[in-house]
Amino acid sequence: KTEKGKVLVDDYYKTNIDGVYAIGDIVKGQALAHVASAEGIICVEKIKGMHVEPLDYNNIPGCTYCSPEIASVGYTEKGAKEAGYEVKVGKFPFSASGKAKAAGASDGFVKVIFDAKYGEWLGAHMIGANVTEMIAEAVAARKLETTGHEIIKTVHPHPTMSEAVMEAAAAAYDEVIHL
Repeated sequence: KTEKGKVLVDDYYKTNIDGVYAIGDIVKGQALAHVASAEGIICVEKIKGMHVEPLDYNNIPGCTYCSPEIASVGYTEKGAKEAGYEVKVGKFPFSASGKAKAAGASDGFVKVIFDAKYGEWLGAHMIGANVTEMIAEAVAARKLETTGHEIIKTVHPHPTMSEAVMEAAAAAYDEVIHL
């Protein structure tokens, strides 16, 4: 069965035909290789009778491989507000990063969005060198329900590009000291 050109499946990719499953670009969700891979793993594990959880399509990293790179996950600031969240937003420019300056890659920034009430990490947006690698920290932290303060208190190596994530979180809570 299809709808709007997509095969309809349940949360574990089973179609309306017994024994037939579908993943990837032919089902709803982002048409990304890493999404199809996750869908395939969930599907096979469910078929094998393992305990699995449905894929959280709001925690899928989006990566644009250009120069500078662009990466994001979760809500935008506007989207979080429209969803009813009161937000804390932090932004850290790579121009303030010693590693970025030394690497000649000081263009760009990391922006993070947290729920003001509980500290839930709602979204992250990055532009700059290697941000398609750095976005994984936000994806993992969101999956583990890590709060903004927990990111701030996580020791990040220095000097690195990735410490900009911690610095942006600190900026959201008015605790940044490296700006």
